[in-house]
Amino acid sequence: MNAKVFADTSSMSREEWLKYRTMGIGGSDVSVIAGINPYRSVFQLWLEKTGQTEPCESGNECTHFGTVLEPIVKQEFTERTGIAVAEPKYIFQHPDYPFMFANLDGVVNVDGEDCIFEAKTASAYKQNEWNTGVPPEYMLQIQHYMAVTGLKKTYIAALIGGNHFVYKTVERDDEMIAEIIEMERRFWEENVLGGEEPLPDGSEGTTSWLSEHYSESNGESIELPEETVFICDEYEDISEQIEALSAEKDALGNRLKAMLKNNETGLAGKYRVSWKTVNSSRFDSIRFKAENPELYGKYVKHSSSRRFGISGGAT
Repeated sequence: MNAKVFADTSSMSREEWLKYRTMGIGGSDVSVIAGINPYRSVFQLWLEKTGQTEPCESGNECTHFGTVLEPIVKQEFTERTGIAVAEPKYIFQHPDYPFMFANLDGVVNVDGEDCIFEAKTASAYKQNEWNTGVPPEYMLQIQHYMAVTGLKKTYIAALIGGNHFVYKTVERDDEMIAEIIEMERRFWEENVLGGEEPLPDGSEGTTSWLSEHYSESNGESIELPEETVFICDEYEDISEQIEALSAEKDALGNRLKAMLKNNETGLAGKYRVSWKTVNSSRFDSIRFKAENPELYGKYVKHSSSRRFGISGGAT
C-alpha cells in the first residue's frame, strides 16, 4: 500500500472522525462532487469543507443501519469466500494529492495480493443496479480508494433488501481514477482553498441551508449583479413551462376520471388506474378560534418564514 497514514482512528470518537473528514476529500464525497449523490449537494459539501456548517453524514436511517450491519456483511463475505477481512484503523492519505483521504471498511489478502474490501447495504429497489454491476456512486468511491492506496482490486459486498447477499470484484481503472483526481483537485483548490462558491443547486440540503442561514429578512433592498436578469428570465420561462405541463397533466387526469366514473379502479394494459374514496377528519381552527378565543390564544404557535418570488418580468 502506497498511502500515507493521516490519522489513527482506533480511539477516535465519531465527532472527531467527522471533523477529520473536513480536512480532505473522502470516498463518499466523490459522488457528491460528481453530482450524483441523492442526499447531498456539492454546495452543501463545500460549506462543510470550509467550516461554514457542521459536518454531517449523508442519508438517514439507511446510513445508520449501513454502519450497524457492516460487521454482518463482512462476516457473511468471509463465510462465503473463506477470505478474512482485516480492519485498518486509519485514515489514509494519497502520497501525491494530500487532499485525498481513504477510510477503508477492510483489507483482504487474496493469493498474496492486498485488496480493498467495501461493505454496503441497499434497499430492494437497488436490486437491478446490483444485478448489472456496481452502482455508480460506489464505483466512484472504490476507485477513489484505489487511487489513494495504490491497490489494484476491490471486493465489494452488499446486503440488499435485508435478505439478498452479493459480492463483486472491481479492478482498478486508471482512466477513471485520472478523471476523479482532476475533479477532486478542481473542487479542493478552486472551491475549498480558493473560496469560490459552487453554484447552489436545487437539492433539499442546499434549500434547507439557505432557509436556515438567511431565516430573517432585514427589510432592505440591494442592487443585484447583472447576470441576475438572465437568471430571472430563465426562472420565469421554466415556471411557465411547469404551469403549462401541470395544466396538461390535470387535463389527462380528468379524462381518466371521466372514464372511471363511479368505479374505483380500471385496468389498461400494464396500467392500473384508481380513483378511491378517502375519508379524513380535520380540526376546524377558524370555528374554534371564534368560539374559544382565549383557549385558542393559549395554544397557538407562531412561526415565520421567507416567501420567495419574482415580479416585473412581464413586458
